Amino acid sequence: MTTPKRDTYTPETLLAVAVRVFNERGYDGTSMEYLSRAAGISKSSIYHHVAGKEELLRRAVSRALDGLFGILDEPGATQGRAVAQVEYVTRRTVEVLMDELPYVTLLLRVRGNTKTERWALERRREFDQRVSELLKAAVAEGDLRADVDIRMATRLIFGMVNSLVEWYRPQPGGSPEREQLADTVVQLAFEGMRASR
Repeated sequence: MTTPKRDTYTPETLLAVAVRVFNERGYDGTSMEYLSRAAGISKSSIYHHVAGKEELLRRAVSRALDGLFGILDEPGATQGRAVAQVEYVTRRTVEVLMDELPYVTLLLRVRGNTKTERWALERRREFDQRVSELLKAAVAEGDLRADVDIRMATRLIFGMVNSLVEWYRPQPGGSPEREQLADTVVQLAFEGMRASR
């Protein structure tokens, strides 16, 4: 695979190339030599901006994690009843996944083989735990059924959300399906868990 040499590039465009290649070949299966060819620049040019491919990985998964954790500070995730907060977080998680698809895809593929991957997995567990706490609060407030196992519900919700990376492809110019997709995920995730009144 040969790419014409670029005269100019930025750390952001280099990161985008690295994420694409990591997703195609796997992080472990990508050498710095291959990255330099894919970016159309020399290895020394890459090393001018980053210490190595693990730094590129950390920047990429940090972008995905920052998007996810940013949701937890938004007013919709911190105000009102817990059930509304957890539905908001679920909807926004779908939106972040769609907005940052290559970065979230990479985050979901890390396996813990490096220090950065272990850090990313720990952060993902922390995010899941925060959502579990919202689900528990919604049960305590009487809005979600008490007979639903919270740990299992959290895994099922994120299993559904995370599966989007396998088939969702953004349409050029945006698409009305974006909002519909987020609404559908929330409806499927919570309709069966709501407490009867």
